[in-house]
Amino acid sequence: MATDCDAIVIGGGHNGLVCACYLAKAGLKVLVLEKCSEIGGMTNTQEVTLPGFHTDTHAICIQFANFSPVPNELGLADYGFELLHPDPCWSHPFPKGRALTVYRDVDRTCESISRFSQKDAETWRRLYQEFLVQKDAIGASMNSPPSAAEPASPDQYRYAMQSLRSWCNETFEAKETKCLASAWGVHIGASPDDIGGGSVACLFSMVVQHFGNNVVRGGMRQLPLALAGYLEAHGGSIRLDSQVKCVLVEDGKAIGVELADGEQVLCKQLIASSAHPRQLVLDLLGEQQVGPSIAQKMRRYELGEPVMVVYLALDRPPEFAAGGDVNQSVYAHCSEPTLEYFLRAFSESRAGHLPAHPFALVCHDTAAEPSRAPAGKALMKLVVQPIPYRITGDAAGQITGHDWDSVKEAFADRVIDHLSKNYIPGLADSIAKRVVHSPCDIERLLPSAIEGTNTHGACWPYQFGAMRPIPELAGYRSPINNVYLCGSGSHPGPGVTMAPGRNAAQVIYGDLGIDFKS
Repeated sequence: MATDCDAIVIGGGHNGLVCACYLAKAGLKVLVLEKCSEIGGMTNTQEVTLPGFHTDTHAICIQFANFSPVPNELGLADYGFELLHPDPCWSHPFPKGRALTVYRDVDRTCESISRFSQKDAETWRRLYQEFLVQKDAIGASMNSPPSAAEPASPDQYRYAMQSLRSWCNETFEAKETKCLASAWGVHIGASPDDIGGGSVACLFSMVVQHFGNNVVRGGMRQLPLALAGYLEAHGGSIRLDSQVKCVLVEDGKAIGVELADGEQVLCKQLIASSAHPRQLVLDLLGEQQVGPSIAQKMRRYELGEPVMVVYLALDRPPEFAAGGDVNQSVYAHCSEPTLEYFLRAFSESRAGHLPAHPFALVCHDTAAEPSRAPAGKALMKLVVQPIPYRITGDAAGQITGHDWDSVKEAFADRVIDHLSKNYIPGLADSIAKRVVHSPCDIERLLPSAIEGTNTHGACWPYQFGAMRPIPELAGYRSPINNVYLCGSGSHPGPGVTMAPGRNAAQVIYGDLGIDFKS
């Protein structure tokens, strides 16, 4: 039980590694404990289907991380981190070969939108100009610990609380433009009528319009590898296959951790956890340490929507019915041109039913980087959401099973048939190999993805900012004064942002009396 490190970081996903890098930068001897056999978590790249097909297993694009100062501050380019900037940014195909496409050039985007509504094209341009005015403030807010918000004006409060339907109906006239923006709500599990969805859809749309849907050269795994390179160059270390069972606390202070195999690893100063906040509070610390009030609040902490992922190795590049630049889009949101399509899927899923017409985010890895698959081949990933974690029925009345292990292949057939029939003719015939990960599979592979969710907590207004995950833990501090949160369950939330890890490091620096800007 040697005390041979200053700080332990639980979890080797990108946020845990970011926090570890900043602690090492400050001169602390840092040990990262990762329960899996490789680092990365949801920022990873693997040959899931066939040899030579390198797919980003979860996150594929850099969006809000374009706000992050981390790559420059840590010099990640020196450790192999490089971005590609595919164009178009994303497309939204509709049935019968129609589509809207967003390009890096806002003029080209507006031209695409104008085919459905000239007024909407002008509105898009106005929204973009408003975003440019707010961009620096948005970045500063994301990359700082949350503070008590100033009282919002009635108009600001209304905008923050608006549903997708409310915001889209008052902002756009064409149903297609409404879908273009509102599909981003699915990424955070917001249906058309959930509060707060409108502002999120607007922000997502403008962030990607401005920065692009950037991709990490060589796969998303290069981000954690670059962070690991920096960490090790600054005296830090990583232990794989090291699952933490609990945090060891003496006299109100954490002194180390106990691993699942019984080994105890001690530290001199602090512990930072990028685990799901529910796991940190209820499993690693426990109610005896945090108290019954906080434990109860974490038990009711809402998880968000589960996902299913279908990985496809294709024997040829996909051809969308809409053709043209849609074929080169790294993202495609395929849907009927109506908000009711999304509402129906959410309603069915939240009732426990497999959706009759499932929505799938189509990630076309090889559109951004053809070398991720053998020459002439292609790689695609379908992120299916919303879906239920506990299945009580099938909205189409065709699938009879109620457990994911028995129904996932049949449901994946439905997803692929739906895409082949309406959006990507020939998709089913071009599949060389597919691998389906249900929400239960995802939870087994990544235990922090509780119930197959990928957001470390639902993104509702009452679980955001200074409310995330709960007010008592919103400043990255736990009830144990030298145990910190540094994962996506903290501000500013899920996705690849690098912000929770860096923000937690800022708080730790302050507690240790270290100047973060030095």
